[in-house]
Amino acid sequence: MDKIGIEQAIRRLADRRVDGMHHQDFLLTWEKSMEELAAVFDTAEILRAMRGLDLSPRLFDSGLAISIFRDNSTRTRFSFAAAANLLGLTVQDLDEEKSQIAHGETVRETANMVSFMAEAVGIRDDIFLGQGNTYMREVAASLQDGYQQGVLPTRPTVVNLQCDLDHPTQTMADALHLINHFGGLDKLRGKKIAMTWAYSPSYGKPLSVAQGVIGLMTRLGMDVVLGHPEGYNVLPEVESMAGKQAAASGGSFQVVNSMAEAFADADIVYPKSWAPFAVMQERTELLTNNDTAGLKELEKRCLENNKRFVDWECTEELMRKTRNGDALYMHCLPADISGVSCKQGEVQASVFERHRINTYKEAGYKPYVVAAMILLARLKHPADALQGILKRSRTRRVA
Repeated sequence: MDKIGIEQAIRRLADRRVDGMHHQDFLLTWEKSMEELAAVFDTAEILRAMRGLDLSPRLFDSGLAISIFRDNSTRTRFSFAAAANLLGLTVQDLDEEKSQIAHGETVRETANMVSFMAEAVGIRDDIFLGQGNTYMREVAASLQDGYQQGVLPTRPTVVNLQCDLDHPTQTMADALHLINHFGGLDKLRGKKIAMTWAYSPSYGKPLSVAQGVIGLMTRLGMDVVLGHPEGYNVLPEVESMAGKQAAASGGSFQVVNSMAEAFADADIVYPKSWAPFAVMQERTELLTNNDTAGLKELEKRCLENNKRFVDWECTEELMRKTRNGDALYMHCLPADISGVSCKQGEVQASVFERHRINTYKEAGYKPYVVAAMILLARLKHPADALQGILKRSRTRRVA
């Protein structure tokens, strides 16, 4: 995208109804209107194009972006840091083990104490089913209280970097990848995407990627198929919502218990392991009670159950069943690659290698999506600000 293309994108953004995003959080994609989701896509593309032209889109010359990762992360952690840096914010990671949280400091107090100069707070909390998104909302409520009471000069925006319900930065990056691959948001209507479970030699992977995909792609008029073995259900309320959203958007949604059926004539496949909903419920209770013996027994039992479905692997044979045998393979990474990262896993090595660069490009949209979420929440007139950056034309490099 050249400068003319950026100007066109900015004019399109200016026509979006995004007033409701100002000073608001981004916690679930299904809480946002289609106009707001489209604005995130527009803004992310504008920022990506500016970066490509070596322009500096720094909107802040000071301020913090606080990151709270309660689970391990590579791509999302660095994407949040990259997004903050792109906008001119400094990242400060809150290590709970090194904070006063270990001594009983409350969420309400911590949220305020780390946010005196903060513009955004990114949180990843996906381990405990029924608690991650709730924790994010508790942080958000604490920040709102601090702002209203005059403790904080501004109310920082909370961005969901993955919770027990949704992974909005991932699925929005996935969607932007699809938009670019197929040539536009409108080109996604009628495309079939197969979000399927796949075998993994581990058992406790979150449900939120699968739930996030069906929760977003059904909004876009796509034909969404959720495939998994019997018993590997996602949250019933998310599945029910996906069906309603598909009906409203003109797309479709179905659940199948066959990987081959899910892949049949698919335009996009997304084979990804997750733990069954019932297992995540049990695991959450055991973790809460610090029941180490119970966790070991649960893991042993679940891994044995997983072995019943080792044939749920994205193979060359299955890929030939997709539309023209040439579906786009997607994954949030890291994928369990058979014969590479594990003995047997989610995807055959030859399939992954053929699509490897595409998955890297897919991941590469995430920093811009995160930056777009922050920008749209912090600025009342985002299009004007972006137009000002384009007019300024300051390059990133000093020399």
